[in-house]
Order: sequence, then C-alpha cells, then structure tokens
Amino acid sequence: MRKKTIISDGNGNPLSKKILIFENINDMKILSNNIAWKIVELLSSSAMYPAQIAKELKLYDQTVYYYIRKLARIGAIEQVGTCLIRGGTARLYSTSSPSFGLEIEGNEEKLESSNYIKDEKRKNIPSILKEFYENNSFSGLIVVGAPDPHGPYKSSSRDGHYAVHLSFYLGTLAESYTSGFIVKLDVDAKAEKDIDNRNLILIGGPGTNIVTSEFNRYLQIKFNEDNYWSGLTDQSGRIFNMDNHGLIAKINNPYNKDKKILILAGVRSIGTKASVIALTDYGNQISNNSLSGDQLALVVQGFDMNADGKIDHVDIVS
Repeated sequence: MRKKTIISDGNGNPLSKKILIFENINDMKILSNNIAWKIVELLSSSAMYPAQIAKELKLYDQTVYYYIRKLARIGAIEQVGTCLIRGGTARLYSTSSPSFGLEIEGNEEKLESSNYIKDEKRKNIPSILKEFYENNSFSGLIVVGAPDPHGPYKSSSRDGHYAVHLSFYLGTLAESYTSGFIVKLDVDAKAEKDIDNRNLILIGGPGTNIVTSEFNRYLQIKFNEDNYWSGLTDQSGRIFNMDNHGLIAKINNPYNKDKKILILAGVRSIGTKASVIALTDYGNQISNNSLSGDQLALVVQGFDMNADGKIDHVDIVS
C-alpha cells in the first residue's frame, strides 16, 4: 500500500489529488462492500466516532465497529484523535486518502507545468502554521532550551533535538530554502531581543525554555506558575500532570500584534515529543480545534503503541 498523486483532470491540465494504491486486491474488495463504502464516504467529509457513524447511517453499533476494524486494517481510514462522550473516551476516525485504487505500473506522462507542485504545497500548510510562511518559504524562529543549566531553576533542556524532526516537516511545506539560521537557544533569543520581532515556535516547557516561561501567563491552557513540572491547567481548572501530556498553543505575540507564537511543550520531555509528533502528523486536524480566530490551545497525550519504548501515537485529550 502506497500513496501517489494524480496530476491530470483528463484534459491534460495539471491538477493534483492523492490516491491510496492497494497492492493486495483483497484489500480493495473490502471497499466494494456497500456499508464499508458508505462509512468511507461519510468519514471523507469530517472525523467521527463509531456511534456517530451508526446513528448517521442507521446501522447497529456492532456493524459499524466490524467495518471500522476492517477499514483501519487496510489503511483506508485512520484514528485522528479522541473526544469525551458521557464520561468515556471515543476514538475519532477519518479517511486516510481522498481516493483509492489499483495501479498497473508504468506509462506515466510528464507534464510541462510544475505549478501544481507549488499549489499542492500551499494547500498542505495547516492553518495553524499559515503565518509562518512568507514568499513560499518558512518565516520564523525555532527556539529551544539551552542544554546547559540556565534560568531561575538552573535546568538543562533535554528536548532541543526535537527541533530537527520539526524542521524536516516544516521544510516539506516550503517551496524554497530559508536563508539564515532558524534555530536559537532560548538564552540567545532573549539576549538578542528576537522574541518580539519574529514569528516564534517554542519547543519545551517553561521550566527548561525561558522564552516559553515569558509567555506562559498569556496561554489559555498554562503551566502551573508555582511549579512548572506539576502540570497544565485549563480555564475550567482541569489538571493534566502526566509525563506524556503535552501542550500545543498558538497566540498573538503580546509584544508585537503582527507576529505569532506557537508553543510545543510538555510536562516532561516526553510530553514535548508528543506535541511535536501531534503537529507533524496531525497538523490539519489540530488546526480544526482553534478556540477563536487563529488562537489555539489543546492538550495531547503520547503513547507507545508498539511497546518499543518510544512514542508512536498521540491523542488529543482537551
């Protein structure tokens, strides 16, 4: 199973659409089932949990769960988050591709126009990152905590290397190389007064990134000011204090209304990793959780699903 791009509208005009190619014809047969296809069509417009699907299609819950498992197994749908329903946690599913098919290799034709590539990149930029791109290249500064003891707690950052993973992702959304160094240590960014004249992506919690601590009080979900490592608190007073809890927050820079700040921070370094993975893997879904306008604040939780000691799945928990 692999993904390709269709780049023609049938008249030779360059258009693009992702297609999930099945290499096993038996997987494709699952989609030919009438109920399975109705579920796929429904999930192509918005993410839903199984009980919603059953209600919408007037099916038994057990029937929906049966086809959800089959469709997830072949990769036609995927879990994109969770939501709280009557005290329980329900899994949200969405389609993994806007189209599906089988393919006989070869016979591709090269199109002269490459504008579709640029258009596709622009469309792929999640709205949470839209202000961070200008003239088709990344426009911002990534700030990580210094690895040496610093700040009022004399703490050392252990999550600065997550900027590498994030930068690779940001690069896939750009059309041209960004000149200049886009990563700085928190102590340097603050000393050089970079925190009010650029868009900022801050990696790491306020205990290890002093620039994050500068803006913590402006967040709608914030770290406990008395003890940054004790957890996050939302406006209703709900506390998130697991090591694998992470925060994704976007605010206007209080020092410069024309600039944005995006914070990816965890209660511990593992929570910061969960936030970075959530953005790089589920950027568009995260953008749909905006609080008002372009402001955003949500808590994610990372899990080690294959028991290899590393986070490989993230749920949105608030």
